[in-house]
Amino acid sequence: MHDTKKIRLFILLFLFFEGAYASNINITDCFINFVNNANQSLDASGLVNGDGGSVPLSDIMSAAGFTYQTCLAHCGSGTQNPTWANISQQFGAWLLPYLALISQLPFGARHRVDNLMSAILIVGSPVLAGYSMILTVLNANWISRQFDDLSFPNTKSAVRILISLQQSPLRISNDDSLLSSLVVLPDNDEWWPTTAEFLDYTHTWSIASVTTIAWVVVAYILTVASSLSDVPSNINSNGQGTGSVWLWLIPIVIGWLQLSPKCDYTRVRKAMDNADAMAFVATDNSDEVVKASHLSEMRAVSIDTDMENPSSPDEMLTPPVYNYARAISWSRSAEDVYNAFRIASKKAKDHKPVAIGAKWKNTNKKDFIEPSNRKGNVSEVNAYCRLPRDTVWSPWATGMFFRMFVASLLPLALQWATTGAAVLVVYFTPTVGLGCRSLGYLIYGALATMIWAMLVMSSILSHYAFSYSDRPRSPFSSITIRLVKVVANLLRWGGKSMAIINAIWIIAAGMLQFTSVYDNCYCNSSVLGRGAQYAYDIVVFDHVDLSQTKAAWFGALALAGTTSLGFIFYMNLLTDLVPL
Repeated sequence: MHDTKKIRLFILLFLFFEGAYASNINITDCFINFVNNANQSLDASGLVNGDGGSVPLSDIMSAAGFTYQTCLAHCGSGTQNPTWANISQQFGAWLLPYLALISQLPFGARHRVDNLMSAILIVGSPVLAGYSMILTVLNANWISRQFDDLSFPNTKSAVRILISLQQSPLRISNDDSLLSSLVVLPDNDEWWPTTAEFLDYTHTWSIASVTTIAWVVVAYILTVASSLSDVPSNINSNGQGTGSVWLWLIPIVIGWLQLSPKCDYTRVRKAMDNADAMAFVATDNSDEVVKASHLSEMRAVSIDTDMENPSSPDEMLTPPVYNYARAISWSRSAEDVYNAFRIASKKAKDHKPVAIGAKWKNTNKKDFIEPSNRKGNVSEVNAYCRLPRDTVWSPWATGMFFRMFVASLLPLALQWATTGAAVLVVYFTPTVGLGCRSLGYLIYGALATMIWAMLVMSSILSHYAFSYSDRPRSPFSSITIRLVKVVANLLRWGGKSMAIINAIWIIAAGMLQFTSVYDNCYCNSSVLGRGAQYAYDIVVFDHVDLSQTKAAWFGALALAGTTSLGFIFYMNLLTDLVPL
């Protein structure tokens, strides 16, 4: 049964490709025959020069092309047969290196299907990949600066732990005085640096990653140089547009390698499990503490990957591209930890011990707090980290939306610089104008931007619904929360579905160009931009001035290259500012 289905599928694919090339068109031969007939009959109607103008009777043999209607009438609407040698050459030079480079992206999910989906999201929306990356660094920079002014034990380790857990669904809990005890009690001084050390592993440069990146860069430079040195050669199936539209992948891979995200689920889970045995909690007796593991399975700092009702299912997935879904909740959790340290640090500066009625014990050591000043019973420990009563709770961390805005700018520039470069290459390739090839790249860029917008909006709505789901509310508010959840789910499903389509499309778009599927009267004449009445197909380039085409190709190279280098430079600056 399965064999029969495979045979049917093969037959359908064979018939599809056979139908695509069934017309056996050779536009160049068709044009030459038309010019010879026109010269014999002294009828130059339908012929055009390199600028699309009419050809005089005395100069018929110097015609560069013919109008779309003439091409359609004499050559038909079919597609020119591809040259398989050209297909393999173009695919190997322009597309294959990028597909190999995808393997150097960081993954680390529990299940392979989640790793596959993360790769699809990155290819389907480069702007989403760049946004998640820069937002990760901005959040790390933000929380690091927040802790800079605090003078309380374990603050540096706390920053390292929080930054390391950006690729995990971070959860903070003060139930049973868990967080307050972890921050205040001297018994937990070992927990912070040890956990930071457990999480201190790197996924960074390797021989494989350096070799792959070098291969892509060298292949791109050589193929660009080759195409610029011989512009007319295979001009309609040239892969420079494909090479430009994929150029974003180099800075994205380099950026993640610089950032070295802690996204290996197995390692992070093992590190947190090892840390669980060292956490202590205050009791009603200020001289006694109890291990947190003896009270319950709840922990002050945990990664809850098995949560029944997360704000978004994508938040549970550890590949870094899903940071778009985690960043808001992570920032809120990180600020909760910061607030606990901030209040404790302020009281320590005022020489207020944890135990009520106790006297502050001074020490001769600078920036050192005597452990006895940090001991108390459970209510005293809680009070030592408690925010003032007039504090207004917000589900959004300080400056979150500003960081999201900043994180969007450069990825959008990178997306549209590379997409725009690809459009420039094919737009200014004769016949100049909007055609099938340039429209394909525009569709890719537009869908990539829409996917990013949909998924980011989904993360905002999901976090809003999650934050207010367990709070007292009116029937109207309950309906609103349910509606927000539905919209968030629809946006997430729609965005990921579009990402699958877009990832397939950008690979298919390159193959359509390499296999000469676009090499027909309609696409070569740029009918989409010029209209059928004014469209024409340039076939012979001997008498055509290609200086504008070459200038556009150089400009596309400069646009995509400088933006990619700018992205790498910006990431270098950002990663140098935080203790990654």
